[in-house]
Amino acid sequence: MLRGATPNPTAPAGATRRQAWGYCRVSTEGQVNEGVSLEMQRTRIVAHCVAAGLELGGVLVDEGASGKTLDRPAFAALLEKVRAGEVSHLIIYKLDRLTRRTRDLLGLVEDELKPRGVALVSLSEAIDTGSAAGVMVLTMLGALAQMERELIAERTSAALAHKRSRGDRLGTTPLGFRTPEAGAPMVPVAAELVPVQHIVRRRTAGVPFRAIAAELTAAGAPTKRGGRWDATTVRKVWLGRDRYAAVLSENVPKIGAA
Repeated sequence: MLRGATPNPTAPAGATRRQAWGYCRVSTEGQVNEGVSLEMQRTRIVAHCVAAGLELGGVLVDEGASGKTLDRPAFAALLEKVRAGEVSHLIIYKLDRLTRRTRDLLGLVEDELKPRGVALVSLSEAIDTGSAAGVMVLTMLGALAQMERELIAERTSAALAHKRSRGDRLGTTPLGFRTPEAGAPMVPVAAELVPVQHIVRRRTAGVPFRAIAAELTAAGAPTKRGGRWDATTVRKVWLGRDRYAAVLSENVPKIGAA
């Protein structure tokens, strides 16, 4: 982290000293290979301050921190400086280093930075909120970035739903099925469908998960991986009951007289 520079001898005695402050963030080690390493971000921020003649107070860093939340230690320290009137410019390499949520970004600018005369400078997008044009561009870019993320989430959700509808395995193969080979659709396992049928039938009748687990244990019904039946295991099968709709029938043998 960069420390403060030499005090300004022209500043009035007791006056709060305003300086530019940088902020860097990476969420995963993989980002080092994607061009957003901490060292690269820091270097760009320092170079900008030198070129713009800004006094850099320091660069605060959050490592391994998600951009989906503002609850980060270095960011909290930065806000304290902003509220104390110590910051003239907040400099970041890219908007998503600060936050990935448009609401948080605009709220930060309108509620924290603008009232205190702090300009937000984003180097990659060439944004400086010290001007009206900069604020407009910030709003547009932030909204577009969030829209892109929401579209990606929608496409991912649709792709997963399609895979489920084909019976493709997502993660580990659940009780009642097996996966013949990598990438192949799951196929039902008759013996494993017996406890599944019992869980669905008994839970539909209002029987508690714990009681169902006890029934399965007493009947000697096997779990997927040889573990013990408990309320959590039964609940997982119940929550995934939609995947069994096409393979369960009255022909599946019943457990005991339940």
